[in-house]
Amino acid sequence: MRAARLVPLLVLLLFLLPLVTHAAWWSMRGGADDWRRADWSSAKLLPAASIEPEATVHVFAARVGRWRGVFAHHSWVVVKERGASAYTRFDVVGWGTPVRVNHREADGRWYGNLPELVTEVRGEAAERLIPRIREAVKAYAYATPGTYQAWPGPNSNSFVQHVMAEVPELAQALPPTAIGKDFRNDGLFAGFTPSRTGVQASLYGLAGVTIGWVEGIEVNLLGLVAGFDLRSPALKLPGWGRISPLGSSSPSS
Repeated sequence: MRAARLVPLLVLLLFLLPLVTHAAWWSMRGGADDWRRADWSSAKLLPAASIEPEATVHVFAARVGRWRGVFAHHSWVVVKERGASAYTRFDVVGWGTPVRVNHREADGRWYGNLPELVTEVRGEAAERLIPRIREAVKAYAYATPGTYQAWPGPNSNSFVQHVMAEVPELAQALPPTAIGKDFRNDGLFAGFTPSRTGVQASLYGLAGVTIGWVEGIEVNLLGLVAGFDLRSPALKLPGWGRISPLGSSSPSS
């Protein structure tokens, strides 16, 4: 009986309370309420490709627009071959053909929100990974119109998680607020984490548990994630994302 009473309390403390408090904060921050008026320009996080001779790989994430920004990020992948004069951006959107190439600026704001860098790889290591990233993009199973689902997936974060699972050398986890990252093609899933550093069990992306060195400890409930980062100690909370005692929490805007 005591355990039965504890479960609702944990759900309240770990999922609902963080989400409600972040929603209150988000409602006070302002921002564009229409995609036409939102700022989609470069955030100037990347140097001009013409002055960056080495190969590079970047994964970015930014808060989505309007009320959905309370709990969700949008993520994408950017590559540049050695000596290339331009970056190539891959992401998935919810209208038309889902997989887009150079749909926005490589380091562009998303709905006016600044991107955060999830991970980057440079030089010879990037040169080795870029062909595999391009193959992973081509192999994405939900690339035809009508296959996108905002929740629980497959969505933009499901796409980037697919790429990171196919190229585990990227060795980083998406933000806990990347709703859809835990969606799996098989629906019922039990196996290695995308980084291959732990194990994961998932029920259609709606509920699950992840334990891994890169991903940390995560409990997924209806796409919301609560947990703890083991590699760089931090709490993971719905809405707020990653909160580090060292002050390196994921930005919320």
